[in-house]
Amino acid sequence: MTPTSTYRLQLQPSFPFSAAEETVPYLAALGVSHLHLSPVLEAVPGSTHGYDVVDHARVREELGGEEGLRSLSRTARAHGLGLVLDIVPNHMAVPAPEHLNGPLWEVLREGPASRCADWFDVDWEAGGGKVLLPVLGGRLGDELEHLRVSAEEGVLRYFDHAFPLREGTEKLPLPELLDAQFYRLAWWRLARTELNYRRFFTISDLIGVRVENREVFAASHAKILELVRDGVVEGLRIDHPDGLASPGDYLRQLSEATTDAVDGSGRTVWTVVEKILTGEERLPADWPVAGTTGYDALHRIDGVFNDPTGADELTELYRAFADPLGDRGGYWAATTRRAAYRVLTHELASETAYLVRTAARICAAEPGLRDHAPWALRTALRELLVRMPVYRPYVAAGGPTPEEAEATLPLDAVREAKAVFAVPEEADAVDVVRELALGRLGSGPDHRAFCARFAQTSSALRAKSVEDTAFYRYVPLLSATEVGGDPGRPAVAPDEFHAFCARLARDWPATGTVLSTHDTKRSGDVRARLAVLTECPREWAGLLDRVAGAAVPPDPHAAWVAWQTAAAFPEAGADRLVPALLKAAREAGLHTSWTEQDAAYEQALETFVRTGPGGSVRYELSLFSREVAPFVRANVLGAALVHLTMPGVPELYQGTEREYLALVDPDNRRPAVFDVAALARADGKPGPFGAKVPAGLSDEKLALTAAALRLRRDRPDVYGETATYTPLSARGASAGHCLAFVRSGEAITAVTRLSRRLAEAGGWLDTVLELPEGRWADRLGEGRVFEGPVLLAELFAERPVALLVRAGADAC
Repeated sequence: MTPTSTYRLQLQPSFPFSAAEETVPYLAALGVSHLHLSPVLEAVPGSTHGYDVVDHARVREELGGEEGLRSLSRTARAHGLGLVLDIVPNHMAVPAPEHLNGPLWEVLREGPASRCADWFDVDWEAGGGKVLLPVLGGRLGDELEHLRVSAEEGVLRYFDHAFPLREGTEKLPLPELLDAQFYRLAWWRLARTELNYRRFFTISDLIGVRVENREVFAASHAKILELVRDGVVEGLRIDHPDGLASPGDYLRQLSEATTDAVDGSGRTVWTVVEKILTGEERLPADWPVAGTTGYDALHRIDGVFNDPTGADELTELYRAFADPLGDRGGYWAATTRRAAYRVLTHELASETAYLVRTAARICAAEPGLRDHAPWALRTALRELLVRMPVYRPYVAAGGPTPEEAEATLPLDAVREAKAVFAVPEEADAVDVVRELALGRLGSGPDHRAFCARFAQTSSALRAKSVEDTAFYRYVPLLSATEVGGDPGRPAVAPDEFHAFCARLARDWPATGTVLSTHDTKRSGDVRARLAVLTECPREWAGLLDRVAGAAVPPDPHAAWVAWQTAAAFPEAGADRLVPALLKAAREAGLHTSWTEQDAAYEQALETFVRTGPGGSVRYELSLFSREVAPFVRANVLGAALVHLTMPGVPELYQGTEREYLALVDPDNRRPAVFDVAALARADGKPGPFGAKVPAGLSDEKLALTAAALRLRRDRPDVYGETATYTPLSARGASAGHCLAFVRSGEAITAVTRLSRRLAEAGGWLDTVLELPEGRWADRLGEGRVFEGPVLLAELFAERPVALLVRAGADAC
């Protein structure tokens, strides 16, 4: 069953299945059709997210176990709701103790002959027949005293870690015992250069799973398929498909398995993938999924509320204030390129080395490819990878190379890569690497391995260099630095937005759409506040002048990020600002980083934040916040309504039905508040003392959200997979400030955009919106009915948004 909407619940030991079960009546009343649960399989003890799976065969006991999940499903079903599960096919945890991960334990004990050896991508040859385990706090020689052997248990212990001993080695002296194992314990800093297993991005305690192996797929998906077959689960969210060797093949296998699981029941499994699309990149048409998890929609919704002229002014103000070097935050393209070089040569050095070794073996085995030196292959690989315009190609060695795959390694990138070589003949290595990456030089084991690993490395590089580095270095407008976004061009014109929606309605009508997730760097409502800065860049500059002297920053880049964050979210206070800004500084890697922390810099940053943005000038920041509040209101309500009524299946992150202000994780994973009383107020019911409490923005947003969700639930024909999307244009001097569209000829969404600029221009004046024929009732304003051309000043008299339904067709 395709959801009409989903609601994400972030499960953790402090919010288990039983707590989720208690929210069901509230969420059913809100109007959602499905609960979307974060991963539920057994994870590392204490995990607050669940993406570190250790056992695919069991539902997590810390959350209430399988009976807790089934009880939640029964309660949800009794209230008309289904469940969507987040599943993690790409990786498992390398936990402490290691025996929690059964397949990994087998591999560590028995080596390449283990029955579980096919579970993981281990380059045994590169490791000398061992798996490198970078778990030691220092060099081995400095940590020997902390190693303990239990011959009776057959275990080697290191603090919380426990490693299996190879049979017959239990009584060897420690140095010999260590050398005799199928693993090598090593200093954690060796991971980036010597690691010989595939991991999730650069996180060494998440080991990549070879889910393309059918036996591994069957074992790792048996419990999920059982839950699907039993009707406990109706939908799946696929985490990080780009990490897989062949995402398309995996999704086809999953589609077949879930179809078989529900065969004859009449049910279907709604499946979306966490695929990050870049620019105009399209989701592969042959993937058997409903669409993405919605970051592509997030970018368009945010962008339509950004003023392009003001965004350009902000950029110039930023460059004057922070004075960043061109490739360290000054210019977007240069910043991303430099970040990519850094990540590839440092954090992903072991992944690069694997590709160079594989390419060298291929060239050595084929006379026509010989004499390409490893250094030339390494250079060619590096120069092509840093120029990838998207996350990865989708192609298999020996298979066809579609145009979309070829476009991921465009000819201009080839020319630029070749220009790095001093000798033209040596530049031919670029052609070799490109052809191998596109799968066109053969289909042998090494060819397949190179083709798959190139794509996997490319996606990791893009994520780490763009999402986790460049987004924190290039910061004129913080709201533009969101997954799937384009900080170099943060504004989206209405025509672009309409074209995007038309494509969704035609090609992916059941795709997911989002504004906030457990991974967004700032919640949708914080980004809505930041968007107002594009409408008043000079006022922002004036505020910056007034507050900048209140505290001494460690550097101007950090000051810009901190002041902009605090101006958008003055309620946060120092205790929430400090962790977020410290994380931003470490991710940027300009003065400190996760692996090379500068304690003095970080202390200076914390002192600055507590003294200034989170301290003495909070009143000044609050005054600015109040001044822009009417325009923030228009953005918050406008983005929410567009999200809930555009093509696709909207997802609400926990708590976002009301005004939701959060920074990067873990701030955005705090427990949500489910306000039953507020929902009653939104329905017009009396408060506890008999009077309806006056509505603030939270109550307004809640009322709007409930109205839109219930309309979607009650009229699936208007918003479902067969629904149509038609742009609606205003006429008059202020027409550009109205974004409007019609769904299936039965419902109209109209919102105000760039409201600050609108006010400066004198308001709506004589601007009108020509409604389709018939009478239209305002779903958000009781008793208001419109027809024909309507003055926008009248339509938006009570609120900056309108949700109209054809009068007589609305049964609620």
